[in-house]
Amino acid sequence: MSNAVYLDHNATAVVRPQARAAIAQALEAGGNPSSIHAAGRSARARVEHARDQVAALIAAPASTVVFTSGGTEANAITIESAVAAGARRLIVSAIEHDSVQETARVQGVAVEVLPVDADGRADLAWLRGRLATWDVADGKPFVALMLANNETGVIQPVAEAAALVRAADGWLHVDAIQAAGKIAVDSRALGADTLSISAHKIGGPQGVGALTFGPRATLSRRQHGGGQERGRRGGTENCPGISGFGAAANACSDLLDQAAWRDAAADRLKAVGALVMGEAAPRLPNTLCIATPGFPADVQVMALDLAGVMVSAGAACSSGKVKASPVLEAMGQGELSGCAIRVSGGWNTTEADWNRFVEAWFEAHARHAARHRQPAVVGA
Repeated sequence: MSNAVYLDHNATAVVRPQARAAIAQALEAGGNPSSIHAAGRSARARVEHARDQVAALIAAPASTVVFTSGGTEANAITIESAVAAGARRLIVSAIEHDSVQETARVQGVAVEVLPVDADGRADLAWLRGRLATWDVADGKPFVALMLANNETGVIQPVAEAAALVRAADGWLHVDAIQAAGKIAVDSRALGADTLSISAHKIGGPQGVGALTFGPRATLSRRQHGGGQERGRRGGTENCPGISGFGAAANACSDLLDQAAWRDAAADRLKAVGALVMGEAAPRLPNTLCIATPGFPADVQVMALDLAGVMVSAGAACSSGKVKASPVLEAMGQGELSGCAIRVSGGWNTTEADWNRFVEAWFEAHARHAARHRQPAVVGA
């Protein structure tokens, strides 16, 4: 559908033209970054140039950036490294991505949940109290707290959490995958000991991510091979993907500024009963998570798709069935999971796209209300 509106950038952003060009150039040039001949040296130069570009996006030294197959692997390397370094108890926030939650649960160590408040923000009082009673037999504390939630867009008090973790001589991992390119990310100012990002969330290709680490983190080699990535991750580097990642990171100099468009859309939907998740908390400027009682999420997503507007369900989907969202449950809004959708703009989104979403939503709601004999909605 040529005139379709894509508002699911939090799932995968539209690939930027700069990234497409960089990928094509790398594919045309060829070469293995580990080879010492001219083609190899050229490929190595591309990888290192991209490393500089990615490092600049998150204000990290390029020497600390390790390229991975994506954000999931970057998160896994961190958690497995912490356990290998002696962590016997992990603290994971209640709103972390599955790649953090599930990796933590299969490590064979204790996992505790850092709760969030009704706005979806981490409970730092709980964290302070828990770290104050830490048992040294559990090794150094390890805490995973994402910078911004993928469902609600709520931004977490990471710097404040980092101060608590450092005072306890612990390790703070920050999943910045949804935040990078949307808000300013300074890995060192945040106090992150490790921080992960992903190319396809910022307009780069799928299948490539990165992890940066500070001096307090001890990374273990997860993938053995030819000593690539300074011996931290074996395997020939994905030069085209990495090149596209770097180009996308470089193009993120203009951060997303869609809060006014998002809020205008939210106000119109709120007027007819939609509820904004995390509304009272600072949020990513591109993300809107709304729940409308009596209007199932899967019905909303399908109706909008038929109208040429692509969004996602706020709850996780499995085998075509909507499950309760752990994020909304942690916020005390579990009963709304089945009627929550997420709308997320990107680098190529316009105000007209947000407006079209609202009009399509009102039309879908009116049809649903008519079928179920609910009061009709007028979306003026």
